[in-house]
Amino acid sequence: MKLSVAVIYGGRSGEHEVSIRSAESIMKALDPERYKIIQYFISKEGQWRPRPIVPEPGRNPEIDVVFPVLHGTFGEDGTVQGLLELAELAYVGPGVLASAAAMDKEMTKRICREAGLPVVEFVVVTGTPALDEIEKAFPYPMFVKPANLGSSVGISKAKNREELKAAIENAAQFDRKVIVERTIVGQELECSVLGNDDPKASIPCEILPSRDFYDYDDKYLLNKTEFRLPPNLTDARIGEVQRTAIACYQALGCEGMSRVDFLLEHTSGKLYINEINTIPGFTSISMYPKMWEHCGLPYSQLLDRLIELALERHKAKRALRYTR
Repeated sequence: MKLSVAVIYGGRSGEHEVSIRSAESIMKALDPERYKIIQYFISKEGQWRPRPIVPEPGRNPEIDVVFPVLHGTFGEDGTVQGLLELAELAYVGPGVLASAAAMDKEMTKRICREAGLPVVEFVVVTGTPALDEIEKAFPYPMFVKPANLGSSVGISKAKNREELKAAIENAAQFDRKVIVERTIVGQELECSVLGNDDPKASIPCEILPSRDFYDYDDKYLLNKTEFRLPPNLTDARIGEVQRTAIACYQALGCEGMSRVDFLLEHTSGKLYINEINTIPGFTSISMYPKMWEHCGLPYSQLLDRLIELALERHKAKRALRYTR
């Protein structure tokens, strides 16, 4: 009997188009002999089509598992995960708390730092920016990012005060909270993590941007970025990346899947966690599935495993008691 998989995609974020591309790749790769696909597209205005996933009282839902493919706000930040918890539906990817914490770059850094994991130094900006204080914290250039967004949307590299002010204004269009970080010159690395209670890390990859940094255009439009898989690293360093990726994943309470991004500084040789993505890209060029494919887990089998993990977690949660 086929499993009914509800794929939710689109959404009200700056990553709407990326979500559509990821969902199209997923739906094409799901085995039609094993799965019945039910599509739930969310417009940029927040309209659900064909209908919201809320089972009628007293009736079993027609959905066996949900695959949320919503990158960014209103999808990757715990909001949809909360809806699915209320509807008592199994779903792929981390839960409410992990999704919300991972989406917020400040919270990710604070949780990782509390767990003894290395993060890039940062300043949080809300309201009118204190440019003098920021300039005391870091030398130029600096990276400026919305605290809650992905796919490098709203990110700028500021090389002087005028660019810093403009970068903060740009990032503030996407979030009320802005993060300013010290620039790390070095290798950009990514590592895929998969699992619930016993997560595993893939062989990492190295990103070689065609531009000044790995921005939205470089990720999705220009098709000029190069990737090294495996990366140009020693076995010892690869092991460090994998261990740190799993430690980050567990510190935030992630389940199912996530991709952890790193910066390896040239001058110090220090590895820094840059961010963690709880619904990583699944487009034809996305590195989360490519890293697992390199490890011997093809795209379609990766989707099978993610659905299995979602059902396993849902079964375990249903065994819990919520009343006395």
